[in-house]
Amino acid sequence: MRIEIWTDVICPWCGIGEHRLTEALHRFGHGADVEVVHRSFQLDPRAPLGTTETVRQMLKTRKRLSDAQVDGLVKNVERVAAADGLAPYVVGDNHTGNTSLAHELAAWATEQGRGAEIWARLYTAYFGEARSIFDVDSLVELARELGLDTDTAREVLTSRRYEQQVLADGREAQELGASGVPFIVIDRRYAIAGAQPVATMLGALEKAWTEQRPTPAAVNVGDDALCGPDGCALPQ
Repeated sequence: MRIEIWTDVICPWCGIGEHRLTEALHRFGHGADVEVVHRSFQLDPRAPLGTTETVRQMLKTRKRLSDAQVDGLVKNVERVAAADGLAPYVVGDNHTGNTSLAHELAAWATEQGRGAEIWARLYTAYFGEARSIFDVDSLVELARELGLDTDTAREVLTSRRYEQQVLADGREAQELGASGVPFIVIDRRYAIAGAQPVATMLGALEKAWTEQRPTPAAVNVGDDALCGPDGCALPQ
């Protein structure tokens, strides 16, 4: 079974969704026979490189939310993360910006067979440690921590050799019906939209494994708890 998961590193529901997918795979009886492929989906690829702002300020200016609304949104996401065992999980007191370079580093690391590790490290660095993932030096340091070659990592990021691959990932997700992330596709037959509960993900995995037959199009399972170009939805 092949699972593709499209995410953006700064999407709070993506970190939670990734965690829930991992837990579902631990409970899945055929987890050893599953290949997980991480794919890129940038929420704002047109944001200027090298410029960041606080998440709190972004929500207030772009989404026109009040301080009280921002506090409520942030606390809700952090509460859900904590309930899933993700703490600390820094949302409001973090920075946001263009994630192209982070995705490009992940694309290169994936080619080195380190895809799962780099995605996990990016999430931990961003949400767990509130570290920058928006500039070359910060990303090269993350590569060093994983034992990847830092000279090559720097060359990859400065040459932008994976830029088109990252953009193509995003276009493909949209062609498959994604309007936000996380977006999970199982064998190109079933799609799970949003950070669905572990039980929902596990049920989709078991259904896909049992049926193992092609269908004309992916079938969406849920659509809440995801982030799109217009922001991050709260679960119902």
